[in-house]
Amino acid sequence: MANDWLRAAQAASADLERELDWLAALVQVRVERLIAPDAAPLAIPEPPPLPATAGANANDATSPWAQLVAELDAEPLARLALALLLAAQLRPHALDALQLRNPHLERRFSECGGLVRETGFEPTGDTLALLADGGQVAGRLAVLRLLAEEGPLRRLGLLAPQEGDAPLKRGLRLAGAWLEWIAGAGPRPSDELAGTTARRLETAMGWNDLVLPAGTLRQLEEIETFLEHRPTLLAEWGMAKRLRPGYRTLFHGPPGTGKTLTATLLGRRLGLEVRRVDLSQTVSKYIGETEKNLSAVMDRAEQRNWLLLFDEADALFGKRSESQSSHDRYANQEVAYLLQRLETFAGVVILATNLPNNLDEAFLRRFESVVYFPLPGPEQRLRLWQEAFSERAQLDANLELIAERHEISGGLILNVVRQVSLQAIASGGSTIQEADLQRAIRRELEKEGKGL
Repeated sequence: MANDWLRAAQAASADLERELDWLAALVQVRVERLIAPDAAPLAIPEPPPLPATAGANANDATSPWAQLVAELDAEPLARLALALLLAAQLRPHALDALQLRNPHLERRFSECGGLVRETGFEPTGDTLALLADGGQVAGRLAVLRLLAEEGPLRRLGLLAPQEGDAPLKRGLRLAGAWLEWIAGAGPRPSDELAGTTARRLETAMGWNDLVLPAGTLRQLEEIETFLEHRPTLLAEWGMAKRLRPGYRTLFHGPPGTGKTLTATLLGRRLGLEVRRVDLSQTVSKYIGETEKNLSAVMDRAEQRNWLLLFDEADALFGKRSESQSSHDRYANQEVAYLLQRLETFAGVVILATNLPNNLDEAFLRRFESVVYFPLPGPEQRLRLWQEAFSERAQLDANLELIAERHEISGGLILNVVRQVSLQAIASGGSTIQEADLQRAIRRELEKEGKGL
């Protein structure tokens, strides 16, 4: 096992060694030019040949490194940035020369950029600009475009979130488990491993599949109208100074009534990627960690223009308690932080809960809208039953009677349909009897602690 891992690491290192040799040579040339600007310019080292298949088809690339280069379209500046990120991890001494002091000013060369940390030199956008073309204006503008949110590095999730307002002054650090994947020592990171605990939500269903009361649909249309015309309201009508940034709404109602599906479909109609915050990865028992995790998620949501969904929001945005212990005080600090962060959040955020009375009242006052998702009525339940079954199912049941008799949610209806459909398939047929439906309904209600 150990030998297999070593062979994989050696195979993955061949391309990386050549890339880091090139970067180290480039660093030396740029530093020499800073030290002796009047000397004859040294030749800029040529990058090594592209890894096999890079620039053709990312899926056919022979190594993780080759695959990444292919996904970056072999763009020279992006490739240089990636080499710089890797050098900070795999060959940090190659960047030592960038910490050289300017003898005339008795301080480091500002052109080198970088952050000197206890763990070593961390490059910045300034560093990348110096390596790209000696720090000329054209190179700095190109680096700004590369590091923008729509740029390939952030689009792929390669850069760890960093604080700071000036893009060229922020540290450049490889995010998550990308290094392990590049080295052949782990799976390719998903977006969740690349610096966020917000999972993408998608559905094959459409807006017309929503089965909701007319009042709920009307409120959703009002949200859509506001978000669609918000840029005009804020800019052309001059309301930006009077209104808070972003939009906050609360979805509440019993489980299985369509809150999460509605958030997903609303995001699609608005052209926004929908992300659900994973509370199990966000909430921490350690002091200050929850605020840190949430800050990273919400910062990234603003940068990427996500619609952010907090499901079971009462677990995170619960009522504050009397400060009788240090735990209470820290819990109250978390709630206070969340209040402040929601107030300044520039994107769209939806809080969904089955227990709205458990939310802190200060949160409720900050919502632009509150939407109630009730249990479906008899007509809505009948539509849910009719649309839930496969066309291959042969029904021998009175769905109108079942819909009238059982006041259950759409989520529970889907669970029942899944059960009876699997039973029919397992028995080698396609017929579903009313007795099968009744038994499945009874089992689902028993799971929720209810009876017929």
